[in-house]
Amino acid sequence: MEVKKRAQIITDWINNYCDSVSYRPKTLVVGISGGIDSSVVSTLCANTGRKTIVLTMPIKQIKSQHDLSLLHAQWLKQKYENVEHHLIEMDKIFSSFSTVLNKFDNEHGYANSRARLRMATLYQVAAANSGIVVGTGNKVEDFGVGFYTKYGDGGVDISPIADCTKTQVWELGKYLGVSSEIINTPPTDGLWDDGRNDVQQLGMSYEDLEKAMENKNDPNYQKYLEIREKNLHKMNPIPVCKFNE
Repeated sequence: MEVKKRAQIITDWINNYCDSVSYRPKTLVVGISGGIDSSVVSTLCANTGRKTIVLTMPIKQIKSQHDLSLLHAQWLKQKYENVEHHLIEMDKIFSSFSTVLNKFDNEHGYANSRARLRMATLYQVAAANSGIVVGTGNKVEDFGVGFYTKYGDGGVDISPIADCTKTQVWELGKYLGVSSEIINTPPTDGLWDDGRNDVQQLGMSYEDLEKAMENKNDPNYQKYLEIREKNLHKMNPIPVCKFNE
């Protein structure tokens, strides 16, 4: 599919959703990290013509990541009159959270807590603006290897690019005019103090993951399955104790 058509389909899909649901959201709310996924989603939201609020929510953020988020926000505001940007400093919130829970210190838990605090912030802003939270996960992350935080960046109302591979997201970014600096920066979830990127965490590049997802004979298929298996609890429905009576 041509990238132009893909972009238009997603834009129309967002508009159709907003027009079809009973509560008729007036605002699209997106958290922007300076990464390609959130940059593409926020631009597609802006393309709908609807009020779009983008939030930069740094928590002990690596400066280069934070700078890219601000760069994208500035570009959006210059290009679209319907875009509103807010910088919400969250260091104090996270500091209080981790201090109160110091008896339960866990690095991985705190990394996920950053994503969950941001999710709560997005929903508060959405509630105050009759809006919905728009997800930024792609197909590899959301349905391939479950590379997201449960009830963090996985907690959204709609997910416009969840059927797009990372390669397709990069193509959309180039087509939409997203900064080349953002497109060329190694993807990262921005949840770790050491700034580790996605490849370092997953142990595979997105290109290799896509190949393995599409071809069971791929040399990396077994490795892909191992990564996926660890995160199936995120992608599967919540287990429910059901009664036959």
